[in-house]
Amino acid sequence: MDSVRGKLLVASPALVDPHFLRTVVLIAAHDADGALGLVLNRPSTLVVGDVVAHLSETCDAFREVYVGGPVQPSAVLVLAEFNDRSLGSMMIDGDLGLPHVTLDPKQLAGGVRRARAFAGHAGWGPGQLDAELAEEAWIIVDLDPEDPWINPGDGLWSAVLNRKGGEYALLARMPLDPSVN
Repeated sequence: MDSVRGKLLVASPALVDPHFLRTVVLIAAHDADGALGLVLNRPSTLVVGDVVAHLSETCDAFREVYVGGPVQPSAVLVLAEFNDRSLGSMMIDGDLGLPHVTLDPKQLAGGVRRARAFAGHAGWGPGQLDAELAEEAWIIVDLDPEDPWINPGDGLWSAVLNRKGGEYALLARMPLDPSVN
């Protein structure tokens, strides 16, 4: 399969794994070695200032830490829109990426326009994501530059499906439990 780096994966209604039910995942890396992504629409009840205070200046101390996925939930990743792309270690799309982990927090804060903290990430081993894509567990959608920054209360899953249009717009309105339809 072709790489889906820089794309959104929207969980299809058939994907019932509780970690990914109705999620929107930004794929940061996808190659023969596997894939890494961040769930964009799962805010936690924790805020940056309480959990990762050293990132308060970069990510806004009062913003939620997002649950990036079930892999390494105690590790914090920062998704950033860079003013200075040299601060990024993994560029995803344009000036969007993940910073070098060794960066001084002050240097990072001064080099980004906006950033969000994620606890954990989504990960797939070699060929695993390709198999899930072949099974149509995920719907591939182009990234809009505002998608990583939308408040999930705005219904990112539905919004992204609506944007794709056609039959996907119908899915966007499907209730979580189709029996209540």
